[in-house]
Amino acid sequence: MRQSWLVLGMAVCLLTRSAVCGEVTITPDVVYGHKSGMALTMDVFTPTENANGAGVLFMVSGGWYSSWRPPEQQQQRFKPLTDKGFTVFAVRHGSSPKFSIPEAIADVRRSVRFVRAHADRFQIDADRLGVYGYSAGGHLSLMLGTASEEGDPTAKDPLDRVSDRVAAVVAFVAPTDLRIMVKDAPDRLQAYNRFPALDLDLENAASASPLVHVTPDDPPTLLIAGDQDDLVPIQHSRNIQAAFEKADVTSRLIEVAGAGHGFQGEDARRSTESMVDWFVMQLAP
Repeated sequence: MRQSWLVLGMAVCLLTRSAVCGEVTITPDVVYGHKSGMALTMDVFTPTENANGAGVLFMVSGGWYSSWRPPEQQQQRFKPLTDKGFTVFAVRHGSSPKFSIPEAIADVRRSVRFVRAHADRFQIDADRLGVYGYSAGGHLSLMLGTASEEGDPTAKDPLDRVSDRVAAVVAFVAPTDLRIMVKDAPDRLQAYNRFPALDLDLENAASASPLVHVTPDDPPTLLIAGDQDDLVPIQHSRNIQAAFEKADVTSRLIEVAGAGHGFQGEDARRSTESMVDWFVMQLAP
């Protein structure tokens, strides 16, 4: 009988546009923009109790590919945040190989502007927005932290008049300097050949590198990386942490001993706890 009710509950979650699933309300496929005749979408996970009024955007990106999964399957991933009262926005960007890294950056900028412009709708504070992601998602998070814009008051699109600044960043195993990863980089790793998004010239690679954009007004940033990562070597995180320290930006680097590009078991649990604690410290009232 219990199993039957569970299956029924999942069916209700899948069939309704906005449904209470467990301890969150899931609103799937919220459209935050359009490009090339397609919608840019995000899923919203809102705590049903004890919401703290802060929002956290998760960058759905790996290798600058942005894939879709039923949000009900993703709910558990965001539970550590929703349990603390955060509303989570799972943001999908225009995916490689059709769209480039600069285009993905433009998409996620728009996602922040959209959430901020509709803060009342989502019942959050527009000034308490955080962002996080893993690998390419961490890179996009850092770009929002280091290269944000206040908005253009003369823009025709009302959303482009809105700031895309965030108040806190967490970046897991994030590339920070694309200049050493793109096709023209002399010593780039062979593994990067399988990522078409890195088919950039050095000029565009520099403009899309968080390390280049560090300034004293950047938001508090937590970096988490494995010291045995052979895809995005930990030096990426060490270099930007040094830049943050030089610019007097509130920041911290957690080096996970023995971990590669992705964490398992206790490493995953501890790194997730560190991420949640960072957002609680920086965003919670």
